[in-house]
Amino acid sequence: MRIEIKSEDRMGISQEILSTFTRLALDIQAMEVSSQFIFVHLATSTVSFNTVKKALMSVPGIIHCCKVDLLPSESRERHLRALVNRLPDAIIDIDENARVMALNQASEKLLVNHQRHKGVSPILGEQLKGVKVNSLLDIDIVLPLLDQVSSQNVDIAGQSYLAEISPISEQENSSGAVISLKSVTSLGRQISIMQTRDEQGIDNIIGQSASIQLLKEQTARFAELELPVLINGETGTGKELIARALHNASNRQQAPFLAINCATLPEHLLESELFGYANGAFTGAQKGGKPGLLELAEGGTLFLDEVAEMSPYLQAKLLRFLQDFKFRRLGGNKELQANIRVVSATHQDLLTMISKQKFREDLFYRLNVLNLNSPPLRERVEDIALIARHFLVLAATQMNLKQAMIDESAMQLLASYRWPGNIRELQNVLFRAVALNEHGNISVQDISVALAQFKQKEGTKTAEFKVETEVKDWASAQAKFEEQLITALYPYYPTTRKLAERLKVSHNKIAMKLRQFGING
Repeated sequence: MRIEIKSEDRMGISQEILSTFTRLALDIQAMEVSSQFIFVHLATSTVSFNTVKKALMSVPGIIHCCKVDLLPSESRERHLRALVNRLPDAIIDIDENARVMALNQASEKLLVNHQRHKGVSPILGEQLKGVKVNSLLDIDIVLPLLDQVSSQNVDIAGQSYLAEISPISEQENSSGAVISLKSVTSLGRQISIMQTRDEQGIDNIIGQSASIQLLKEQTARFAELELPVLINGETGTGKELIARALHNASNRQQAPFLAINCATLPEHLLESELFGYANGAFTGAQKGGKPGLLELAEGGTLFLDEVAEMSPYLQAKLLRFLQDFKFRRLGGNKELQANIRVVSATHQDLLTMISKQKFREDLFYRLNVLNLNSPPLRERVEDIALIARHFLVLAATQMNLKQAMIDESAMQLLASYRWPGNIRELQNVLFRAVALNEHGNISVQDISVALAQFKQKEGTKTAEFKVETEVKDWASAQAKFEEQLITALYPYYPTTRKLAERLKVSHNKIAMKLRQFGING
């Protein structure tokens, strides 16, 4: 029997209530006291509630007395357990001796499956409490723990999990730790969501040209096939967008899509990112090891951008993986199986690289089972207007500006340009034009200024600001450079204010240099 008692706030009333229970020979199993309220859990007795209530109401200052289902602490515990049981990840609470104190339903199910996988009779439900977690899982826990969160990889029922161990400090009136177990597959899905900012399907490939229509049709058709795809195309043509569209149109769309640029990492880092590493694989390795993208992408798609940049060693290792989709982590001896689709991309001519023995021919045929070609922007001029308007809307939205319009002469200039940087360059030019425009109407002058900056970057290695090899001294060389710089930029920034903003110097400095070099300002 659980009772709620409300009373006036007077000295000695709690003692009188306890005396009442004693007089009735009632056994108090638990009691909770708060301002003006006393909650009591009474052991089973032949004394009825009405008798108890009558005796309590005779105590001066008692306002009311009623039966309740749970004490406040029991109610809080029930709500907390319901909350924790709704979490998809396994949660285990351990004490300072690494013994299980509490766990949610996900962890109970996981531990039972793990014990059955090992061929032992499983410990069930409440029997798990008090058992050392080290005897249930192959997990390295040293208590007392340091005051910081740590993580390690754990094999559970043949699957890889990341165990995050969060110590509970003495300031929290407890000690021990909370272990959160998250499957590598779910981690891969989370990483995939973080990598993808927007929904990217076949319809997001903008264009109505014949080459783009063919690309969309082939992408939709290839999405239904469980075969490797190689995407060819110049830098900036949207190869990753095509790869994501391929994934999102396939049966793997609910699983992770993970991408890595093979040109941005040195060989040893790229190898560990792809294949992961075992515990103690090398100095500085994360304790417990780390899963690679082959594991994290389980059930989904792995996109290898700029695959031609792989070293010969990694080309051989990738080839071995593609033969049976089996691999080992660095420093590991356990063979793992991956269920993933490999999509790769390159801007280089792989056949030429093969003839120069810079790319393995056998790997080429493994990757190039299906082939998609992303055409350069100069070969689909009819799509430039559509893409430009899309980027103008995007730029205005991201910069929180009013919608920018573009006049016909500016659009003609965009259509006549060769776009060596393709769609990425077009996006950058339009974003810069919107950012510098103050009136919301993009003119041919705005596009010319934005294009000029990119043209300067393209010509850096050849003709930009050439400095004569024979100069008298440092001062004369610097003056020559300044003159070439001011002369090149002034037509595009024809006021001292604009040019000063471009070069991030004072107006006075620009005015002085214009006079010094005889440039009309």
